[in-house]
Amino acid sequence: MPLVLASSPEVFTTAHIGLTAAITGVLALAVAVWRLPRAAWADMAAVAVLSAASVYLWRTSANMTQLNTDGLPSFSANDWAAPVLTYVFLSLYADVRLPADPRRYAQTRALATLVSLAVNVITI
Repeated sequence: MPLVLASSPEVFTTAHIGLTAAITGVLALAVAVWRLPRAAWADMAAVAVLSAASVYLWRTSANMTQLNTDGLPSFSANDWAAPVLTYVFLSLYADVRLPADPRRYAQTRALATLVSLAVNVITI
């Protein structure tokens, strides 16, 4: 039996949202490994986990027809909002725990936000 990712055109299954979050986390980790110092493993892990968590929490809590319907061709309100939450989560982390290299962390946060946007548009 094939895996069904969408329960209807208007809402998405938890599995579909989870897959989207996981892809975001893996790509955000790749960006973090590329941009952050090798010793900043805690920051790299935080970028991956917080990026995935932000997408999962937003898309799960806002999984409704009105927010999933594309207002612009290929872009829904949820496509735009999930990356905003990624940016907020990563900013809060940097405010609570000073990253090893703040300048490179800021670059990583910006790239992780763009990854979040791209993954949300492409996968959902």
